[in-house]
Amino acid sequence: MAKKVGIVGVGRMGANMARRLKECGYKVSAVYDVRKASAVELAAEIGCTAASTLAEVTDLSDIIITVVTDDRAMLSIFGGKKDNLLKGNAKGRVFINCATVTPKVHVQVQRMARRKGADSLEACMASSITQARTGTLYLMIGGDARTFNRVKPLLTKLSDEGKLMRYIGKAGKAAEVKALVNMVMNINTAGLAEGLGLAKALGHDLKLVMEIFSQTGANSRVLVTDGEDMMNREHDCYFSADHAAKDSGIALSLARTKKIAVPLADATLKQYSQMKKLKLGHLDKSGIAELTFKGRGGKGLKK
Repeated sequence: MAKKVGIVGVGRMGANMARRLKECGYKVSAVYDVRKASAVELAAEIGCTAASTLAEVTDLSDIIITVVTDDRAMLSIFGGKKDNLLKGNAKGRVFINCATVTPKVHVQVQRMARRKGADSLEACMASSITQARTGTLYLMIGGDARTFNRVKPLLTKLSDEGKLMRYIGKAGKAAEVKALVNMVMNINTAGLAEGLGLAKALGHDLKLVMEIFSQTGANSRVLVTDGEDMMNREHDCYFSADHAAKDSGIALSLARTKKIAVPLADATLKQYSQMKKLKLGHLDKSGIAELTFKGRGGKGLKK
């Protein structure tokens, strides 16, 4: 519990993880974000340093959690020429990387960290903002098992005392499973949007249809999380269409490397890519219903 924790990327997920760890008794030593105001505001709230550089986060911390957007951002925070996490005193540090990025990037980051005498883990998250705050994230862990055991007490505080955490294997393996989770979730979301859109066009009561879905083979977790949002056009963002497109793309790339046909994943990616073209990528993934309900396409939505 005496270990100092730094967090890089304090959007809604990273900020809530910081709040959770602070409440659990960990010393959150430093936070950093490219949006400096976000880091300053959170630092004032939880009583830590708003680091001015990535290297400073490493210097002030024993464990550094990163929550960034994509491959490019991940490689930048570990390998940026002017400033990066490994320019600090990285020896002995553990970097826990929570972003959904390609498996090869997690492997690359581990190599980079080890050259500096540090180590890294991937802690891929299959949950959202609320779970980050309550410490009930579903975590898939990849990396060295001994490193995992070193930081396991901290990770249990983010995953319902470890009940929602699984160690998958070496670096890159957890990221592969996370890509599969999001691939299937995105397919389910697109399928539900089509079912509800067609039900609406046929004149059915959508509440009744969703009740029937929930009691039959059409049931899914997505029905619970997104069904009413699709019906009511309430697409407040918990997991954006932009991210859905990115993650479906990661899964498709993995499928190509193994020469596996995934036509449903391919069709789903095309749908989320269409959302981006229509400038709807900022909406929650439930916003895919804007493509399947007659007369929508983003028209009439609040900006």
